[in-house]
Amino acid sequence: MPLILLASASERRRQILSEHLEDRDTSLEFCILREPEQEVSSGMEVNLQVESSCIMKAMAAVKERASGENVADIILVSDTLVEDPDDQRAALGKPRDESSAVFSLIRLSGRRHRVWSSTAILSREIGDIRVGEDWLATIWTDYSIVEFVHMEEDDIIDLIKSRSWEGKAGGYDLAGAAGKFASVVDGEEVTVLGFSNRAIDFLSDLLD
Repeated sequence: MPLILLASASERRRQILSEHLEDRDTSLEFCILREPEQEVSSGMEVNLQVESSCIMKAMAAVKERASGENVADIILVSDTLVEDPDDQRAALGKPRDESSAVFSLIRLSGRRHRVWSSTAILSREIGDIRVGEDWLATIWTDYSIVEFVHMEEDDIIDLIKSRSWEGKAGGYDLAGAAGKFASVVDGEEVTVLGFSNRAIDFLSDLLD
């Protein structure tokens, strides 16, 4: 029975992967990486930012969890960034506080934007990027387009009070309170929620 490790603090990612593997003969474990997440910047396109962050997470996962007892057969890491509607080089990261969450929601209200997720699947046998001794990674980066209806001031206040923005790229959770105002108009919902959809498909093929 292969042991799969998801190195992520995201409860949404844990839920998605658990549901995806529930009928598989696998063992699934979770961990939180000690390495700090890469800060968002405006120096390069958001798709390159999210892919760079994913590679860094892959290297950290190998460094922290690829030795000792109960070493996983497959390790997954992923990162998600929301692209500013007006600037493909600007990412709306996880809000630091209520003020930054309000800023993100005002930027997104009544508009469309792209959400990028980059996911790496690590194994000892398959991959095109070496991320550590004996470990290879295959990385997929995909985007979906999300549209927000126009939100009134009271709508934004309610979202802030719900605390659903905490730990969420762009300050919203599509599968949570923000789902009342936002919807996927192009692409896959799983990409918005935290995984490249192609990576999830590849994992299924890998386990067949």
